[in-house]
Amino acid sequence: MSDILSLKQKTFAIESQFLSPFAAKSEKTRGRLREEPPCAMRTDYQRDRDRLIYCKAFRRLKNKTQVFFSPEGDHYVTRLTHTLDVAQIARSIARALSLNEDLAEAIALGHDLGHTPFGHSGERILNKLSPTGFKHNEQSLRVVDVLEKDGKGLNLTYEVRDGIVNHKKSGNPATLEGKSVSFADRIAYINHDLDDAVRAGILKLSDVPADIIATLGSTSRERINTAISSIYENSVGKDDIKMDVAVEEASEKLRAFMFERVYLSGSAKGEEEKAERMLSAMYAHFMSRPEELPETYIYLLEAYPREQVVCDYLSSMTDRYAIYMFDNIFIPKGWTFIDEK
Repeated sequence: MSDILSLKQKTFAIESQFLSPFAAKSEKTRGRLREEPPCAMRTDYQRDRDRLIYCKAFRRLKNKTQVFFSPEGDHYVTRLTHTLDVAQIARSIARALSLNEDLAEAIALGHDLGHTPFGHSGERILNKLSPTGFKHNEQSLRVVDVLEKDGKGLNLTYEVRDGIVNHKKSGNPATLEGKSVSFADRIAYINHDLDDAVRAGILKLSDVPADIIATLGSTSRERINTAISSIYENSVGKDDIKMDVAVEEASEKLRAFMFERVYLSGSAKGEEEKAERMLSAMYAHFMSRPEELPETYIYLLEAYPREQVVCDYLSSMTDRYAIYMFDNIFIPKGWTFIDEK
């Protein structure tokens, strides 16, 4: 048993010796919402990473839209593959800057658990439907704090929870690992979404302004490497994460280009109108018939407003489950006749 206990102490010693003075050390975590016995082998950030990998919300990400609704091709990015991309890039940034890779990975794995079916379209729709609004980063925190494990939550550390809720560009993470994930998220989605848009025939790489390509690169590998290299050169040895001006401006121009040509294009908005009709109808249905919610959500009604719980349920759905549930509620079923002889 003493050998097992020494494993975690060894990790603490390695972090103390080799991580940046600005890194979040596992031994100095601000702890969990509820105290619990520590693991003999794993640090708290390692435990959080494991809890996120094995939770139900993480598994559902494989059937949630990233950009293209329920794509037929096998190689389009889903919310799960996006999450794995973000985790990989965040670890690369953390490794380059001698930050805590376990913490960065845990934040990345949890950052999009609260995303709706039908991607950001679903988020905009629920935000319009709910009187209290809906933001996927706040819902991701609610998933790990409240919804997982049948209403018990995952009881993650402060640093992971903070990184999850603050991963958007407008957020202000308390750790450099959290800031690494925020950058990694943006680096990942503008690059793999561009690849998907080219694969889908929505645009050609030659459509991207030449100055963006000249600064960032002509392939995803080149653009991601440019971004990570820029972060390293401008952040190493500093208590901050940032890019140089040229790379950041080119990245923002690429993001704006993607919004104009892909995210808010006519074809995308047409599918969003269909998603809005579906989600609006189901929202109204469960608001008027809360007894038809699954048992876990009915239990949540004792502590939370009905609007919140209905959004909890709808946002938890995968694309195909949302379509199935809509069909089950609103599409008439054929009669089965008994042959009376």
